Order: sequence, then C-alpha cells, then structure tokens
Amino acid sequence: MKKIFELDPHVADLIAAGEVVERPASVVKELLENSIDAGAGVITVELQAGGLTFIRVTDNGCGIAPEDVKIAFLRHATSKLRGAEGLEAIGTLGFRGEALAAIASVSRIELLTREPGSQEGVSLSIEAGIVSGVSPAGCPEGTTIIVRDLFFNTPARLKFMKSDRAESSAVASTVLRCALSRPDVSIRFIRDGKMEYHTPGDSRVDSCIYSLFGREFPAGLVPAESSDEAISVSGFVSTPSAARGNRSYQFFFVNGRPIQSRTLQAALEQAYANTLPSGRYPSCVLYITAGFSSVDVNVHPAKTEVKFVSDKQVFDGVYYAALGAITGIREQAEVSTNPASAAVGGVPGASRATRGGGFRSMYADEFRATYGAGSFREARVERKAERGLGDYTEVRDAAGVQLAIHDGAGIADAPGNSQHIIHSPRSSGGFPEFRVIGEAMNAYIVVEYHGSVWFIDKHAAHERIHFDALRRSDFVPMSQALITPVVCRQGQEDVSTLLDNAELLESLGFTVESFGDDAVAVRSIPAEIRIADVEPALSEICAALKHGGTPTPAQRDEIFRAIACKAAIKAGKSSDTRELETLASRVLSGEAAQCPHGRPVTFEITKAALDRSFKRT
Repeated sequence: MKKIFELDPHVADLIAAGEVVERPASVVKELLENSIDAGAGVITVELQAGGLTFIRVTDNGCGIAPEDVKIAFLRHATSKLRGAEGLEAIGTLGFRGEALAAIASVSRIELLTREPGSQEGVSLSIEAGIVSGVSPAGCPEGTTIIVRDLFFNTPARLKFMKSDRAESSAVASTVLRCALSRPDVSIRFIRDGKMEYHTPGDSRVDSCIYSLFGREFPAGLVPAESSDEAISVSGFVSTPSAARGNRSYQFFFVNGRPIQSRTLQAALEQAYANTLPSGRYPSCVLYITAGFSSVDVNVHPAKTEVKFVSDKQVFDGVYYAALGAITGIREQAEVSTNPASAAVGGVPGASRATRGGGFRSMYADEFRATYGAGSFREARVERKAERGLGDYTEVRDAAGVQLAIHDGAGIADAPGNSQHIIHSPRSSGGFPEFRVIGEAMNAYIVVEYHGSVWFIDKHAAHERIHFDALRRSDFVPMSQALITPVVCRQGQEDVSTLLDNAELLESLGFTVESFGDDAVAVRSIPAEIRIADVEPALSEICAALKHGGTPTPAQRDEIFRAIACKAAIKAGKSSDTRELETLASRVLSGEAAQCPHGRPVTFEITKAALDRSFKRT
C-alpha cells in the first residue's frame, strides 16, 4: 500500500513559510534586505499593531519590471543567482528567492512598483499566495509592499505570537540592526504613527549610531580596527567603564549582513578577559569584511548565522581590533594627567562627607560600606556600651540569614561589628554542637563538627538557602524602594519582555516601569540585592522569560537562580562571625547540600584522614 505522497503545493508553501516567516520581524527583515539589494538609498518601514495587521516597506530602488511582478512571488524565483557556482561567492543579502513566496502564502499583499524612467508602474494583489489582481498604476520609482493580516490562514501560528508590544519591539530591533549594517542607506522606522528611527544615510558609522541610540551609547565607544591580507575589521568597541550587564549591545556585521556568531562574541569578550568583572559584557559595532568565497551564508533559513573558512582568522581579527582599542585607552590614561585626581573616586566635584551633623540618604551599597568602616564601627560600639545591652531584635534577610541586630533605640549593627549578640543554634539543645573555627580566603567557612573539619562554601550555601526560600509558595519578598530609580538599558526586545512580565517581577521584589523604548526604570528591588547587581539580575531573568507565555517551572527556577546568586554573600568579602555561624548551622542541619547550579556546598576532612596525613596512625 502506498505510504508516501507528494504534498499539495499550498501545504508545501506553508511549510516553507514556517522556515522563513517566524514572526512580523522576519517579514520586515526579508523586505528590508530586498530593498537594499535593489539599490535603494532611502527605505521607510511602517508598522501597526506589532506588524500582524499592517507592515509597509517603501524604497527608491530599481523597482520590478511589469513582466516580472508575478514571477517574483513564485518559490525560488530570484534575480540574484544564476547557477550553482554563484553559491560559492554570495554578495547579496537575499539569494534563495523564497522570501516573497513565503510571506505571500500566509498574508494578504499589495505591491506597487515602478522602474526608473518608466511612465507607469504596476499594482499587484495576492492573498494566501494566489494572485487576485494585476493592473497598471501611477506610483513613485521604486517599490512599496504592504503586508496585511499576517498568518490569517494559519491560526495555529497566530497563537504562538507574543503581545503587540513584544512583536513591535522585535521589529524595531530588526530595523535597527539593518540600519546599522548599512550606514550609507537612510532608513526610517515609523511605529503606530510615531517616528522611531531615522538614519542620515551619509555613510558615516558614528552618525548612524548616534541617530539610532542617542548620546549615551556612542559616548562609551572607541574606534577599533585590524586587518590582514584576508580579512579586515573596523568599527567601535566600548570602553571597560561602559560595560553592560548583558550582550544586547553587541552588533556584528559580515560583508554588510547582520549576524549572530559565538566565534565573534568569544573573540570580543576574550579581549576584555582581564579587564571586566564577571557578569559585565563589552558592547561593539563591528564590521568584518572578507572575501565572499570565504564566508558561507547558506547555513541558516533566516540567514542570521554564517560559517567561515577559517574561524581562527576571523577570531584573531576581532580579538586584536578590540584589544588594540582598549590597550590604547590604558596607554592614554597612563600618560595623561587627571586634574580631578584630588576628587574622591576621581569624579570631579565629589567631596568626602564630614563626620559632624546633618543627614543624607545613601544607597544600600554605601550604607554597608559605611558600617564596615573601622572608626564608625568603634563609635557605635561605644555608644551601645553606654546604654547597656538591653533588648535586641535580629534583622534577617529573606533566606533567614542574620544581617544586623537592632536595640530598640535606633541603633543597628551590621555584620563586622565586634559585639555578637546572637544565640548560636548549637546552644539551643536541639542541634549537635559545632564550632566555627574561622573563615578561609574570605570564601570558605571552617567548622569543627562530629570529629571532622568541614569546609563550607558560604556563597553557594547562602545561594541555595535563598533559592529554596524563593521557591516556597508562601514566599513574600522584602523589597526596598529606591529614592533614585536605576535605569537599565536592555535593548528593545528585552525591555518588552520585562514589561510584559512586570507582575511576575513585582512578586519577586522588582518594580519596573518603561523608560523609553530600550530601557526600564527600576523603582524597587529585593532588599538583599545590591544596586550594582540589578542590571545583571534583570538580564538573566529576561533570558529565562524570552520564550513568552506563562513561565514554566524550569524557567521560574532559572529566574530564582539568578536572583539567589545576586543576593547571596559574595566570596572574597569578609563575613561577621554571626553570619558564619548561622550559615554553618543551616548547612549542617541539611538545608543546603548543593547550590542551585549543582555544585557541592560542603567538603569534609575526617579526623582519621588528618591523622593519616600526619602519619599518626
């Protein structure tokens, strides 16, 4: 019995559309690439309702001849490729001839086009891949394509679409990358009647970046360049001080094509390996130019990935371009004189706070640092001694680890004070006795317990306790309101994801509001998270939420891991004895065996093992 059948052409078109047209941003990308390949110097993209109901792309390119308009919407019809040999050196953005056919099969399309010098143009209407009308028309030189009701005939695809805000942000991100890839083309983007971008098209990369991002992003960039006989790299990379909490501002272009590449990403970040702390990432706008035959762009349906004949050569090009740029910054800093060096922290106009009277607000980071100052600590201990011990209230974080004690008279002691007013769990009678010997390398708690010496990774332990607290159904976050909001620039797609999940974030202690198209203002944060960790934490949370819809249990765990990691005590920071005792007690009682990432929390050396090491057996 026959089991293999040839698919109906319409079904085959729908399957092909699924490979090329994933969402409205995919449509805009393909139409923009066609306009650029048509030699357009000015392109306008208009969008309504996230692109599902209306997309219009207008260009002043070469247009389409009347005899070609129908053929242009057939599968694998293209003007950019003639034979198999052309696949070995592709110099255009499009080449497969499937974009227009794929888009037409899942939408309603109107086309207006006129070749330069022609007296009249052509109007074409298509619905679900079937031509419904062709006629002469008066229109400007170039091409205008209107795409309406995307996925109207594939309702199963529609249910996978995100909110209008998320879809329009994805389109905006696509237009931005396309505009960056071609500074010589003036690109306008109009969203729901509002002008979002307008690049000058003057072939200058710096003016293109400024028109797309405003002042802040380009202010942190420096020129980068390298070349050899096979490849050249040029553009801009960020200064170390302008590093960000995510990779959303890393832009790579190969022969004018926006791409995603782990090789290029790794090369860039390797150049900053000894410059940036963990969780901070460089930004860049880098243009890689290589021979067409040394780059294979036919490895991904959406053409967002490429393969290189020599990955090492490309890696080295990006690495040395970035390294040379940041090395130049260091050298300039060494030979230059800084007139503001007398200011605190090198910031002109900053001044040290005086000890006497007055009140001023502090960020939590500054407050903790002040508590750690020796002279301030001595003054507080002395005042407390004058009052006597009295009644004290413990202040603990969300995971139950003690942060401070309060004496009812308004005096709070942060970890690091010499007084230890805490009942050790070992003295309560319900837990076997242990002894905290100390702390090794500001990272490991050393404990004597049950005839063994235990080493406890304090960051991993605290991280696990926080993680388990976040997972509890009765968890209520302890949030701190910020007098000055933290502005996090995450990129349009990430911002849209965060805003769409604002309620979830609030349940975790974050309050976020829109702050322009590519940023959020964070007005409150979990009490345990430092200001410096807000942007990296939101970046990790956003990565877990990008799939859209209600977060799965696995995605929620990713979010909890991100928050727990940022909230946990940091290795390398000295901890108070009370803090060490509380953590040790909870670990030894079985609360934390592994950190949320699966790493062990404890390491035990038995007395027998020690005796053997010292030849005592």
